Amino acid sequence: MVSRPAAPTPDSFTSRLRSPAVAARVGVWLGLSFGICFVTGLVSHYAQLPSHPIPFPTSPSSGYRLTQGLHVISGVAAIPLLLVKLWSVLPKLFEAVPLRDPRRLLLTVLERGSIALLVAASIFQLATGVLNAAQWYPWLTFSFRTTHYALAWVAIGALLVHIAVKLPITRDVLLADIDATTHDRASATAPGALSRRALVRTSFAAAGVAVLATAGSTVPWLRQVSLFATRTGEGPGGVPINKSARAAGVVESASAPDWRLEVVVGGVATSWSYDDLRAIPQHTVDLPIACVEGWSAQGTWSGVRVSDLLRAAGATAGADVDVTSLQQAGAFRRTVLPANFAGDDRTLLALDLAGEPLSLDHGFPCRLIAPNRPGVLQTKWVSRLEVSA
Repeated sequence: MVSRPAAPTPDSFTSRLRSPAVAARVGVWLGLSFGICFVTGLVSHYAQLPSHPIPFPTSPSSGYRLTQGLHVISGVAAIPLLLVKLWSVLPKLFEAVPLRDPRRLLLTVLERGSIALLVAASIFQLATGVLNAAQWYPWLTFSFRTTHYALAWVAIGALLVHIAVKLPITRDVLLADIDATTHDRASATAPGALSRRALVRTSFAAAGVAVLATAGSTVPWLRQVSLFATRTGEGPGGVPINKSARAAGVVESASAPDWRLEVVVGGVATSWSYDDLRAIPQHTVDLPIACVEGWSAQGTWSGVRVSDLLRAAGATAGADVDVTSLQQAGAFRRTVLPANFAGDDRTLLALDLAGEPLSLDHGFPCRLIAPNRPGVLQTKWVSRLEVSA
């Protein structure tokens, strides 16, 4: 009969590197990464809502580019930090539950419950976030945006409970020398392959390398070293393409010579041909496209101010505008352009990019471009504008 190996116990882990001193120091930076990721994620979620109780600002024009870039970068930085943190606290998983001590039992339940939620939510958030940045969606049964948003609250709530439970020990080990053994397990005496200080520094270096390898999607001057950046400025006019005209099913409709833009104000529709739009005074703006996947690119766009077009159609200022694309499917086929965006002089129905007519994949015959707006809401292949009542 083959005997089963004995189940691990806390004493099975003898490395002095698995210590509260290491876990706390790595945990501080992991918590900071999670905090940045959470706050910037809230910004992105709010920006994509169809209506805003508090208007989402149009300035600075690169605001969303900054916050969403930070969102993805901080999430990437958290991955190696989380792995080291989990490795350092693994012995805690095998500690016995103090059933006869009600106070310790309550603290243990709170600690382990918060850790279970935190670890599960963190792994899900980081894994699906990386897949979303790579535009690979293996899931079919849930909405990424809705689920990612909900579990962000679970993760941050569990993190706050965990911090509260571990605060006394965390404070002690952070104030003491990293090699102090006051809170170490009795069995944690075996020297590691490197010192505690070296392990912590290596963790930070790994997070830095992960950031450098991906941040080129947002930071142009890092593109030469960002080997894993999903978008690095390739595409017509230096702006990447997320969805092609073929993928959107608009090749024929967008190229049709009889294409017309319909503008509806107060139930009265007017239509504009491509030549009509060209005849309206043109304006040029430098604005970024900033996508939820974390990549961004600066573009020089020319076209018709949306405010001028609406005014010519008889609209008054102060109303939201429903924007419809030629594409027949997709969550963002119809979007809402809030009144403050519609009235901003930098918001265009763009006809040109970098001095050339829009390519079909960039939204020809015209697309929306507005300051400080998520890329998924910068509607391509626009076919209709309707002023909300």
